[in-house]
Amino acid sequence: QVQLVESGGGLVQAGESLRLSCAASGRTASTLSMGWFRQAPGKEREFVATITWSSGTTYYADSVKGRFAISRDNAKNTVYLQMNSLKPEDTAVYFCILDGRGLGGRLWGQGTQVTVSS
Repeated sequence: QVQLVESGGGLVQAGESLRLSCAASGRTASTLSMGWFRQAPGKEREFVATITWSSGTTYYADSVKGRFAISRDNAKNTVYLQMNSLKPEDTAVYFCILDGRGLGGRLWGQGTQVTVSS
């Protein structure tokens, strides 16, 4: 079993920054990648960013490229999402995800709210 615990959400003004964290505990040796999705009110959940656990290769949605940066700390089994130059359209619940071997599917965190005021 693997558990994901997110933190770092909050309310900020447009142009400010936030850093989200997601710590994985349990059977983390099976981790292949971790990342973030988000879901705004009335919209479908969408991909934000992901990072491979072994090589650190990163992938971003076009909407966040150049503003968000995903990173990992393998020793702490933690993934981070540094969000800069935030916009009101970044307002959403952000979900941490983990893909790994033998887990029976993608794991999701409980979500953390990010609200950006204009």
